[in-house]
Amino acid sequence: MKREHIIELFTRLRDYNPRPTTELIYTTPFELLIAVILSAQATDVGVNKATRRLFPIANTPQAILDLGEEGLKRHISTIGLFNTKARNVIACCQILVEKHHAQVPRDRTALEALPGVGRKTANVVLNTAFGEPTIAVDTHIFRVANRTGLAKGKTVRDVEDKLLKLVPAQFKQDAHHWLILHGRYVCVARKPKCPDCLIRDLCSFKPKTVAANL
Repeated sequence: MKREHIIELFTRLRDYNPRPTTELIYTTPFELLIAVILSAQATDVGVNKATRRLFPIANTPQAILDLGEEGLKRHISTIGLFNTKARNVIACCQILVEKHHAQVPRDRTALEALPGVGRKTANVVLNTAFGEPTIAVDTHIFRVANRTGLAKGKTVRDVEDKLLKLVPAQFKQDAHHWLILHGRYVCVARKPKCPDCLIRDLCSFKPKTVAANL
């Protein structure tokens, strides 16, 4: 995609949604970290339902450690893979208490060393909690980037590296949220809603965009 088209694409997304953010409900970097860990292979709606029960009782590393793994499971049992996630969250909290004074580190290497935290989760925390211009590529962003021609790549890391290179600086802070929301609600996997798309004239996905305009 040409640079002028990239600028136009993000200008339209920004004009439509000037202040995008995650749909996960949180109030602190720690709450966001836990919510993102829990969100793997789960919906934000499902995670929010669980954290509404959990965070009023335990929203610090020590408070979750005090719950214990079995106690934590009771609060997140509605989320997929809750056994593994509970084990990871407890281990994560232990490291935060022992090595980081119970604070979420603002450092990629330290974040990725936490159980249950990979590159995508670290990017979300760095971007959303700490304002870093990172771009976390999930399945929605991977699809949108490839389908539109914005940043084609065979792997998540390929797409991330291209987006970081191609997205103009003035859009980089919010690019992650604009793209994920577009993929979640408009550029969906099976039947993209091309007639409702703000950027369909810039998109290279002709099999759907051409048909949608007929």
